[in-house]
Amino acid sequence: MTPPSEPSPLSPPARPALRLVDQAPSERADAARNRARLLEAAAELIQQQGAEHLTMDAVAAAACVGKGTVFRRFGDRLGLLFAVLDQTEQEFQQAFMFGPPPLGPGVDPVVRLEAFGGAALRQLHANMDVYLESDQQASARYNAAPRRVRARHIEVLLRSAGVQGDLELLAGALLATLDPAPVHHLLTERGRTVDELEAAWRDLVARITHRC
Repeated sequence: MTPPSEPSPLSPPARPALRLVDQAPSERADAARNRARLLEAAAELIQQQGAEHLTMDAVAAAACVGKGTVFRRFGDRLGLLFAVLDQTEQEFQQAFMFGPPPLGPGVDPVVRLEAFGGAALRQLHANMDVYLESDQQASARYNAAPRRVRARHIEVLLRSAGVQGDLELLAGALLATLDPAPVHHLLTERGRTVDELEAAWRDLVARITHRC
């Protein structure tokens, strides 16, 4: 799915007609219920045991279905993990694209960029184990719909702030500071705090937008 274009950061936004992450095909009511039951079982297992211990077998057993049903529904373990993250990503995307400022529209784009990094870091911190497990394959990481939406959002804000240059690469550089593995390393191995990383994000935004 191609990331949606955004309204002007300072104009009243229109509500999206489609979900902001990859839209699953239309489902029968029973199929939708089965999917919800599988995701609920997966979320409970993650809460109890951690995402690193999540298996398709365990989800199937917890949901009282055959393992083949889980594979048919999600493809593989990575697909299941992305589906678990889907709900929090939808909520976050709604907040930064259509919610109140400073994260949402209605204020200076640099202010929105600063707020975006802080909100993304705190969401990552709250769901770190799931993000780490779903970030194992580089190709999946860069092609994932949530990341493409975030990249598009940052590009729009950089352009609105009058930043010149290759906005795709600049957005990628900013997004790299929000990747799960390096953030986890800084928090657990280097003793940094989320507040410190948020301050570093604001400093990087200031340098890129020439507002140091």
